[in-house]
Amino acid sequence: MTRRMGAALAAGALLAALVAAVPAPVAAAGPRRTAPVDWSVEMVRSTMERFTPKTIGGWSYPVALYLLGQYEVYQRTGDRTYLAFVKSWVDRFVDSKGVIKQSFNNLDSMLAGRLLLVMYRETGQAKYRTAATKIRHRLDTYPRTSDGGFWHATSDSRAWQLWSDGTFMLLPFLAEYGRTVGDSTYAWDEATKQLVIYAGHLQQPNGLLKHAYDEKRAQSWADPATGLAPEFWCRAIGWFGLAAEQVLDAIPADHPRRAAVVGILQNLVRGEAADQDPKTGRWFQVVDKGGRADNWTETSCSSMFTYTIEVAVARGYVAAGYRTSADRGYRGVLDELSLGADGRTDLANISVGTNVGSYGYYVGRTRATNDFHGLGAFLLMNEEHGSVPRKQLPVPGRETAR
Repeated sequence: MTRRMGAALAAGALLAALVAAVPAPVAAAGPRRTAPVDWSVEMVRSTMERFTPKTIGGWSYPVALYLLGQYEVYQRTGDRTYLAFVKSWVDRFVDSKGVIKQSFNNLDSMLAGRLLLVMYRETGQAKYRTAATKIRHRLDTYPRTSDGGFWHATSDSRAWQLWSDGTFMLLPFLAEYGRTVGDSTYAWDEATKQLVIYAGHLQQPNGLLKHAYDEKRAQSWADPATGLAPEFWCRAIGWFGLAAEQVLDAIPADHPRRAAVVGILQNLVRGEAADQDPKTGRWFQVVDKGGRADNWTETSCSSMFTYTIEVAVARGYVAAGYRTSADRGYRGVLDELSLGADGRTDLANISVGTNVGSYGYYVGRTRATNDFHGLGAFLLMNEEHGSVPRKQLPVPGRETAR
């Protein structure tokens, strides 16, 4: 996502003026779209009609994920109202001196730090760098497992635990911090080291990652021998794939751990492709148990897996033949997208936020429509996969039976 700093500095004054023009939600007209459709633009339009920067939500990783996707749509389209919306949201939390009232005692709270780096690159304003640096320095004292992995959170209920989710919450921020602010030797070494540590505990011979690991075996879900959670939860695996690829995008080509991270990613893509649902092209909430009647295909992770496989092919990490899996995944996600009577996009079957648990816990999670986990993952996927020339795809529409 890095843009040229010189151009960004020149655009700063214009951006400030645009912020005041961010529109409030307005009533949408009835359905009026025909193929081909830019579904990223439609989703951003729909979301900006539903929310303002003040009402979209607080400092949280699901909102930040969505806004990162919206920023990528801005980068492609140049529609500065998208960028102004993001800036207005960030400015709710950062004052003129760069003070941000976050303790950063959990990895989830760090994902939105990427938007601080976005705003620093776009405007050159030091307050965003100052706020981002608070996250970087928090890592100096942040607790770790005995082999150096960052705990998912400092609270007693998360102590000594590594969650696959946590890799995306922090590591792309850290790698991009090295490119944007500095301290790159530490940033790139730490980001790649964490990926290797997490994979060393969580990645299994089938290429997939268990949701979490508890070094002390204190949690009810932890296997007493391995410390591992019992299931392969799909979005946890999706977070890890995004993290690995976005760190690889940020670090130098000759970084000493690049080959190790690529190897982890290759095994992950192999595992994802093997467990893709042949009927829908999507992936199941519990990835390796698609044959169970109560399991269901989940949209956010299907977007993430599609992104992971597409990027792996595009960057040359895996064979071109895997693109067939990405194409099927893309079509499967589009089948969960529709236009409502109000002319706005609806993305269905998105798991709400989820802790570590049993098979029954995962498949019993609420299936939401337009949850930000799904919207953000869709935008990242669509901006990556949609940028590759493809045959014309059908207009999205919900399947009549599942």
